[in-house]
Amino acid sequence: MRLTRFLSLVTLGKILAIAIAANGGVGTNGDQTLSRNTPEKLVAAIQLPALWQHLSDFQTIADEHPDSSGHGNRDTGTAGYRASVDYVANMMKQAGYKVTIQSYPYGMTEVMDVPQLTVSGRHYPVEQDWVVARLSGGGVVTAPIHRVTGSGTGSSAEEFATFPSGAIALLQRGGCAYDIQVANAEQAGASAVILFDPSAEHAARGKRDRSIDGSQLQIPRLTRQAKILVVAVASTALANDLLGRIDADEPPVATLEIHTQIKSGVDYNVIADSPFGDPDRVVIVDAHLDSIYGAGILDNASGSSTILEIALQMAKTPTRNQLRYVWFGGEEIGLLGSAYYTKNLTPAERGRIAFDIDVDVTATPNFDYLVADPKFAFNVKRFPANVVPESEPGNQSFANYFASRGVPSRSAPFGNDGTDSNSFSLIGIPNTGILTQQDCCKGPQEVAIWGGFLGNYEGKIPSFDGGCVDRPHHYCDNLYNNDPTVLELVSQATAYVTLQLANHPFAADK
Repeated sequence: MRLTRFLSLVTLGKILAIAIAANGGVGTNGDQTLSRNTPEKLVAAIQLPALWQHLSDFQTIADEHPDSSGHGNRDTGTAGYRASVDYVANMMKQAGYKVTIQSYPYGMTEVMDVPQLTVSGRHYPVEQDWVVARLSGGGVVTAPIHRVTGSGTGSSAEEFATFPSGAIALLQRGGCAYDIQVANAEQAGASAVILFDPSAEHAARGKRDRSIDGSQLQIPRLTRQAKILVVAVASTALANDLLGRIDADEPPVATLEIHTQIKSGVDYNVIADSPFGDPDRVVIVDAHLDSIYGAGILDNASGSSTILEIALQMAKTPTRNQLRYVWFGGEEIGLLGSAYYTKNLTPAERGRIAFDIDVDVTATPNFDYLVADPKFAFNVKRFPANVVPESEPGNQSFANYFASRGVPSRSAPFGNDGTDSNSFSLIGIPNTGILTQQDCCKGPQEVAIWGGFLGNYEGKIPSFDGGCVDRPHHYCDNLYNNDPTVLELVSQATAYVTLQLANHPFAADK
C-alpha cells in the first residue's frame, strides 16, 4: 500500500528505522566511499530513510527556534534560518565539498497590524475574503475600482489607455508575471491593484457549479517591491460584490488600508562545489532554504533535502562537468538570494555556468509532477534567446525519467516566475526544474492526469481552504504536510537528471 501523509509519525518512524537497519545502518550520509557513476547506482542510493531524516532535522531546527508566538520558524532573518544554513554547510563540508556561505544585505516590507478593506461600506476580513501580496506597498487608499480594457489582465500599457489616474485597478490574473501587471498599473497612476482569478468571474456570473472560496487565487508573489497596494480576491463573496457592481455599471468605491514597515538584515546562501569535473562547465543544482510563516517543511525543506541527499550520495562520484549545489536564501520574499548570486557573478564566472536545475517542493501529498520549462514563463520575452532552446536537455531528461517509471509529467512555468530559476533565465543560463505543487487549487485536468482530489494540493485534503503553504499565521507546513512516496520518487528523478547533466557535453564557447 502506498505510504501517505496520513500515517502517524510514530508508524512512519518505525518503518524508517526498519529500512535503515535493513540497509546495514546506512544513515543520512550514505556510504561516501562509493561512486554513483551510473543512473542505476545513483537512483538506487536515493532512499526514503535518509530523505525523511533530513526533513525531520529541518523540523527539529524550526521547533528549536520558535518565533515570538511560539511557532517553529525558519524564515529569512531568523535564528532558525541561520541554523538551517549551518546544518547544510556542515554536512557538505564533512562530505568533502568546498563550501562557501555567501552573505548579502536584504530589506523587505512587513505588514503591520491588521489590513482593512471595505467596498461601498461593506467590510471584508483579510485572509478570509482577500490576501495581501508579497512585497505589496503600504498606505491608505479610498478610490473607485475600475477594470482595464482588452484582456483585463493589465499585461500591456495599452490596456490602461482610458484608466482614470488614482483609481484602484481590478485585474484578472494571467497573461504575464505579477510584476508586469503591477508595474503597468503603477505607470498608469493606479493607487492600488486588486487581482482576481478568472474562475471568480465565471462563478459570479453563475457559469460554474462550485464557487470559489478560501484562497482560490494564491498569494501573489511579487519579485520586486511594489510602490502601491497590491491584494488578491480570495472568496466568492468579494468576487461577486466587485464584479456584480461593475456589471451593473456601478463602480464600487473601496477603502484599502495596509500598514508596512521595512525590515533589514543579513541573509545567506550556501554554495558547495564538488572537487570533480571541469570547473569551466558548471552545472548548478539549487533549492531555496528559507521558509515563510513557519517551519516550511514542504516549501522548501523538501527540495532542500532532495538536493542535499543527492549531493551526499555523489560526494565521491567523478563527473565530466563540475557540480555546484546552492541553497538560496530570501526566495520567499523576492528571490533575493538567487538575484544577488546571479547579479554578482563576474563575466568569467557567468561564462563557466552551463546549466541550472531548480528544485522547489518535492513531496506534495495531492501532487502534480511538473517540469519547469522557461518557454512557458510569463516573462519569457525578457530572457536571452539561448535560454529556451538550450534548456531542452534538462526538460527532456526529467520527462524521460518519469516516463521510465510509468508516471505522467507535464511542462509548466514555475510559480508565475516566482522561483529561483527565473534569476538564471534572466542572465542567459538555461535551466529546468521540478515542482509537485502547493496551495490551491488542483483542477479536473490535473486529477485526470495524476489522480487525487480537487482543491488543496496540501494541508487538509480534500478542501478548498488554500492549504498550509504561504498562508500567514497558519503554521501548518510541518512534517505531516509531506508525502514520503512522492518525496522519494521526485528525489530519484532529480538525481537522474543531475547525473545526466553532470556528464552532458555542453558547448565549450558559451
